[in-house]
Amino acid sequence: MEYRRMGKTGLQLSVLSYGSWVTFAKQIDDGISDRLMSLAYDNGVNFFDNAEVYSRGESEKMMGRVLKSKNWERSSYVVSSKAFFGWRGEQNKPNQTGLSRKHLTEACHEALQRLQLEYLDLYFCHRPDKNTPIEEVVQTMNTLIQQGKILYWGTSEWSGAEIMEAHMVARELRLIGPAVEQPQYNLFERYKMEVDYYTIFKNIGMGTTIWSPLASGLLTGKYNNGIPADSRLALEGFEWLKDRTISDERLGRVRELDTVAKDLGTTLATLAVAWCVKNPNVTTAILGATKPEQLTENFKALDVLPKLTTEVMERIDSIMGTKPLMPQY
Repeated sequence: MEYRRMGKTGLQLSVLSYGSWVTFAKQIDDGISDRLMSLAYDNGVNFFDNAEVYSRGESEKMMGRVLKSKNWERSSYVVSSKAFFGWRGEQNKPNQTGLSRKHLTEACHEALQRLQLEYLDLYFCHRPDKNTPIEEVVQTMNTLIQQGKILYWGTSEWSGAEIMEAHMVARELRLIGPAVEQPQYNLFERYKMEVDYYTIFKNIGMGTTIWSPLASGLLTGKYNNGIPADSRLALEGFEWLKDRTISDERLGRVRELDTVAKDLGTTLATLAVAWCVKNPNVTTAILGATKPEQLTENFKALDVLPKLTTEVMERIDSIMGTKPLMPQY
């Protein structure tokens, strides 16, 4: 396993990590989650990702039960949670969502209880909150750090401008700014990582924990001939994800990309993960496998990484047609 420093912090994350979105408490039970987390840990994974909203808190409870049953040293792994959406779904009342001091603090306490942990290594603002002053967010996250309840704080799906504003406020108040962002990044979603955050990586420094490196499974090729019944795009309540993910044009590009994978002697999924972590600004790519064989296959991305030469990367760009243009300054 390769480990990368999270931005300008001293924290090292495995370049491949394991997350629970969609899968935990929806597609897999305690036994399978235990097996997958153990397989990940035994292969050098040291970061496990979660959030209050995942399966309405049940995902954190499941991960907590697995962690509780293990004899792993707490210092050997990193756990995250995220707050914004709440965990009650349509039953959320005022102050049970967003980034107010009240919700961020209470959501942190609830996550610690569900995960059965004394502290969170990473705590993310799951989305920007237009109704809460950024000063309140920065101050709250620093209070939680000072209380020892979180070690680092970050953002998820914030714009570059919003992240820079948080850093400016933190600097003015002599507080700690966000150290990490969790964006989507894959061969179909490239703008934020490659353009919007460019000046942040260059001038500030920022770690990234990438979600959906396989574009919800599209880049595995498993949807090329329809939607398998056991896939996340077939789950009730995830129709929005299917509509956003699948199109004839995208499927055509994936089929053509498969020729590159075959020429490299690997699979589409492994190639897509390797392409993601090829970007030096990626600290870690979060894997969401539901089967041990999927996870084992994903780990082979580290063997494919050296094969991604300039020529191969240009060939991939030509097939996908998704490389964003950098603005001319």
